[in-house]
Amino acid sequence: MQKTSKALFGLATAFVMSSALPNLAKADELTLCWAAWDPANALVELSKDFTAKTGTQMKFEFVPWTSYADRFLNELNSHGKLCDLIIGDSQWIGGSAENGHYVKLNDFFDKEGIKMDDFVPATVVGYSEWPKNTPNYWALPAMGDVVGWTYRKDWFEKPELQKEFKEKYGHDLAAPKTYDELKQIAEFFQKREIDGKTVYGASIYTERGSEGITMGVTNVLYDWGFQYENPKKPYEMEGFVNSDDAVKGLEFYKSLYDCCTPPGSSNVYMVESADAFKSGQVAMQMNFAFTWPGLYKDEKVGGDRIGFFPNPAEKAHFAQLGGQGISVVAYSDKRDAALQYIKWFAQPDVQAKWWELGGFSCLNSVVSAPGFAKSQPYAQAFLDSMAIVKDFWAEPSYASLLQAMQKRVHNYVVAGNGTAKEALDGLVKDWSDVFKDDGKI
Repeated sequence: MQKTSKALFGLATAFVMSSALPNLAKADELTLCWAAWDPANALVELSKDFTAKTGTQMKFEFVPWTSYADRFLNELNSHGKLCDLIIGDSQWIGGSAENGHYVKLNDFFDKEGIKMDDFVPATVVGYSEWPKNTPNYWALPAMGDVVGWTYRKDWFEKPELQKEFKEKYGHDLAAPKTYDELKQIAEFFQKREIDGKTVYGASIYTERGSEGITMGVTNVLYDWGFQYENPKKPYEMEGFVNSDDAVKGLEFYKSLYDCCTPPGSSNVYMVESADAFKSGQVAMQMNFAFTWPGLYKDEKVGGDRIGFFPNPAEKAHFAQLGGQGISVVAYSDKRDAALQYIKWFAQPDVQAKWWELGGFSCLNSVVSAPGFAKSQPYAQAFLDSMAIVKDFWAEPSYASLLQAMQKRVHNYVVAGNGTAKEALDGLVKDWSDVFKDDGKI
């Protein structure tokens, strides 16, 4: 790690390694708002360097993920002044841009020589741009994240299990490359006794209240052929959201839930999935990459016991994008000083340290540095995953779109109501109603 850190820090030029940031707009204190999770703790540590260089104290407002959206979207919609900087979810970008919540950063980026070409392209589209695929920037990519998987490498390597699995399925027990292989592994481990304890196949997202089951099921839907709209006609969803392939993908997700999850898995999201893995309940767990550093350090399941792999493929190969960009709140009285934090955070040496501390940098020069893929046991899986990302709607009405999908999918997958075709047909209707109200169809 020391050699890799030196290589990453060596990317910085003499300019960005200078001990002071020139022409700083002064502020006694800035407040940064984000979710309460491990990366936020890493950002607190990282930001001590900003304070040391500028004299500006950093204050942080972190709230749990379960109330993150409600808390900060209400703050933005009320034009509140609590947050000078905000690390807002990727889906907020459309509404925050169109409603004037975020400062547009194009002129600032041009002035300071910050180039979006220097960041992983998918994170620029996902975290910074509105409208999508246009050079209009409302955030700097801050925290790369994506849904991937961890597995009990020590269980997979047991000779007796390897022998039994190969005899049954005709191939080695290893990290799956397709969803069919993943289901085989999940079925193989379901209700098996290992080290005197009954274990289960997999933990997957099923949570209904916020965004959990949507962030889970999309990984499967994308790989079976689901599309949000006709690529040639925006907002035309019939035959794309509810295509025959999409229906098969949703049926597969339900089959995985029914066959291979632990008891009491009807409301699982990030914390619950990680807990199922840490408690030794499951052979595999779906979760965002931000959980990987903590899981690797876990005394019971980390170290040599854990392995990492990107979302499997099927007809296609995608993974649900997570992560966020950092924005300057338009209602802040300290806008200029907040922009200087953005400038500082964008520097290569800062981004390299961000990765070292447990954040997930989106800067090309960091993630493509020699040795990066081996800098952490999960680094290669992170790179592979970020290369296949796809995101949920980022429309201003994303909350209504999300609520509709949460309800339709959960009712089918978890509650067992109706068919997959009925669920997706209903989703087309719900989403069409939203876009009609928006005047887009």
